[in-house]
Amino acid sequence: MFKGSFVALITPMRADGAVDEKALERFVDWQITEGTHGVVPVGTTGESPTLSHAEHRRVVEITVAVAKGRVPVIAGAGSNSTSEAIELTRHAKTAGADAVLIVTPYYNKPTQEGLFQHFTAIADAVDIPMIIYNIPPRSVVDMSVETMARLARHPNIVGVKDATANLVRPLHTTRECGPEFCQLSGEDHTAIAFLAAGGAGCISVTGNIAPRLCGEMQTAWQDGRVHDAMAIQNRLVPLHDAMFCESSPGPVKYGASLLGHGTDMCRLPLAPIAETSRTRVRQAMTDVGLLN
Repeated sequence: MFKGSFVALITPMRADGAVDEKALERFVDWQITEGTHGVVPVGTTGESPTLSHAEHRRVVEITVAVAKGRVPVIAGAGSNSTSEAIELTRHAKTAGADAVLIVTPYYNKPTQEGLFQHFTAIADAVDIPMIIYNIPPRSVVDMSVETMARLARHPNIVGVKDATANLVRPLHTTRECGPEFCQLSGEDHTAIAFLAAGGAGCISVTGNIAPRLCGEMQTAWQDGRVHDAMAIQNRLVPLHDAMFCESSPGPVKYGASLLGHGTDMCRLPLAPIAETSRTRVRQAMTDVGLLN
């Protein structure tokens, strides 16, 4: 259903911290014209934890309106409150999103049974394709392959964004959930290795500033041009490193600002990145060919 280079969109903001809707419109259109295969608004990279519900909904609505069906929109709709996640998922469907991305509940530390019931409740409440977002480093819980296999039986639960960086995981997931279960990497460094292990694409942070390269890398793999895909992967490694030199999305918003896509403003508690990090981001972008 979903394959290739999806971008976990930043949410452009003005210097005062307000969402810059015009910059967001331009940014989404730029992503699509540059060859991004799909967009993912209001995930972690979109600063969903510090957006109000009204802002969250507005970002989804703008993204869907600008995309105009040219590429799929997978809207972030997760929460550590099941009822809140259902509310956000309902809005995503009403807004016209093609699917939702639902993160494993953070802070609460639910059991595997709690995870199963949480995702089942959302899938039962709203008839829209759902991608599970499994990211243990941020949520402190790791959905087991067994739990995912139980959830994969639900017709609305169609895939996973796997941010474990565990390249054994997609092999087991394919065996337990079946080849039609859509596996998208959530970790830029392992994007190609994840494809080789049975993945269908990547939901990328780096794609915010290098959409053409990330899209071409995924397309090369799909076309069987493995050497071309690996060459782009190797070219992007320093950029991936720079994008995570501090907590995301600090570095990538700074990189996007250098390309004219909004300011580098992140809402507190994310602080402006250090000058050493700024230097590292600029140098990586220059080395990759994004800046002169």
